[in-house]
Amino acid sequence: MPGDGPRRGDAFEHDIQVGALRPAFEAAGLELVEIDWRAPLDDFEGLSLVLLGTAWDYQDHPREFVTRLEELGERGIIVCNPPPVVRWNAEKRYLRELERRGVAIVPTVWLDDAGHGDVAAAMNQFGTDRVVVKRQVGAGGLRQHSFSRDAMPDQDWRMGRPCMVQPFLPSVVEEGEYTFLFIDGEFSHGVLKRAAQGEYRIQSLYGGYETDFTPSAEDLAGAKAVVAALPFDDLLYCRIDMARLHSGELAVMEAEAIEPYLYPEQGPGLGERLAKAIVARL
Repeated sequence: MPGDGPRRGDAFEHDIQVGALRPAFEAAGLELVEIDWRAPLDDFEGLSLVLLGTAWDYQDHPREFVTRLEELGERGIIVCNPPPVVRWNAEKRYLRELERRGVAIVPTVWLDDAGHGDVAAAMNQFGTDRVVVKRQVGAGGLRQHSFSRDAMPDQDWRMGRPCMVQPFLPSVVEEGEYTFLFIDGEFSHGVLKRAAQGEYRIQSLYGGYETDFTPSAEDLAGAKAVVAALPFDDLLYCRIDMARLHSGELAVMEAEAIEPYLYPEQGPGLGERLAKAIVARL
């Protein structure tokens, strides 16, 4: 996260994650150093590996972010996850590739921009009275919108950037969003994320909260199928976020391999698993 200026309201998640990783890393003989990704390249001198985590402003500067990761790689520093993964994962059109590989995703209209008419057309296409409009390069639910038939955007409203329109899934509010954490391709732990009363976004910025979740064999198999469909096999970590469709099937909301919060509170063994995987890479 940026080192200067006010901290975001969910920055406490960064503190929780580092607090969980540091003792496990030290026990494995690793030193954990926190560095802003915008820091001068010389500040990274002597590091063996860079672990991406909570770099939550990358979505506003994706090219600059990937360029910095490539520069680190050119210096012989291992980057996890690697720059090609980040480049692919930064734009949510990767979901289309996963869909072509047989993965269930939330029905989506992909647009270079969106206006009032596009929102209305998407509602008609999906046969729904409510949709969500998201950035194609975005994170944390920031600057996304939810519109309904009785609360449409103004006639002159524009999203102003490449975006995606999806039907609102009642299950996100009624049941929650499911997260499956994988370390080195192996399932680590599950999390159920719930929205605050009157909200649909499950992030802590909007009052969302998390509980422990032990997936059924069927749901875990679905998440593992998503990991298997990813076009990379060298991921240190991956977070699969899923929500239930009307059919009862879980669909991918995101396959996050860039900078996710890994929910150590629901996965007490996370630090040890991650340290073991890093040592193997070194």
